[in-house]
Amino acid sequence: MSDGPSSGALRFARTVDGTAIVGDDEGFIPLSAALPDAGGDPIAAARAADAIDVEAAPADRIPEADVRFATPFDPGKLWGIGLNYADHAADLSEDSPDEPASFMKPTTALTSPGGPIRLPAESDRVTAEAELGIVVGRTCRDVDESDFDDVIAGFVPIIDMTAEDILQRNPRFLTRSKSFDTFLVMGPWLSAPATTDRLDDVAVRTEVNDQTIAENGLEAMHFSPPELLAFHSRVMTLEPGDVISTGTPGAGVIRPGDHVRSVVEGVGTLEADVR
Repeated sequence: MSDGPSSGALRFARTVDGTAIVGDDEGFIPLSAALPDAGGDPIAAARAADAIDVEAAPADRIPEADVRFATPFDPGKLWGIGLNYADHAADLSEDSPDEPASFMKPTTALTSPGGPIRLPAESDRVTAEAELGIVVGRTCRDVDESDFDDVIAGFVPIIDMTAEDILQRNPRFLTRSKSFDTFLVMGPWLSAPATTDRLDDVAVRTEVNDQTIAENGLEAMHFSPPELLAFHSRVMTLEPGDVISTGTPGAGVIRPGDHVRSVVEGVGTLEADVR
């Protein structure tokens, strides 16, 4: 689950037994050892990432391979963005929207890193796509793009699923096509601090069974993460734990037995099995 070239970022995560941990590419320690005042809250800790010295904390490192990751935090509102990469819109023979094509997903769609993603009987064609998620760190409304570094707590890899045959029957079925249980995987960690300069070298890649389905850099987005933050903050109040999944460079059809990977360079790699 390497996050690519080192950026000096920390990884905030939770284990399947609910323990909050923090680490880097050398391993993890309990969050309580590194930042006792965080109270086990990964988002609050991510906002204080610059104050954490994992090397100096009184705890032994746990190798990443020995950690069973859960979803790294309890999310609030879950926004998705459709057709945000020019190439993806072209692949679908769709016109690129003049405004962000937003939709929302229920938290019941979440499943833990590793999955499984369970394909519903109601659909014969499900696709999976890799995305970069930005995670809100404080309550805000009507923020400017320049407020990004102050508002966003961290970045997280995402795998988003769509029942494409349902969606193709009627575009008004978008919510249903996106909302089946296990149709959203997030993790394995929240990468912080979240600053706009870290976005410069980020690329997002969708892989199915080790085959690259699509890959692109954030410069190919119609609406950048700061633009998406500002836009949605004008729609509603955003709160800690809200997630904006910023769109995908492309999706691949998945079937039982497949293995899906979301690779977000500089942030992390998320994987899940399909059943």
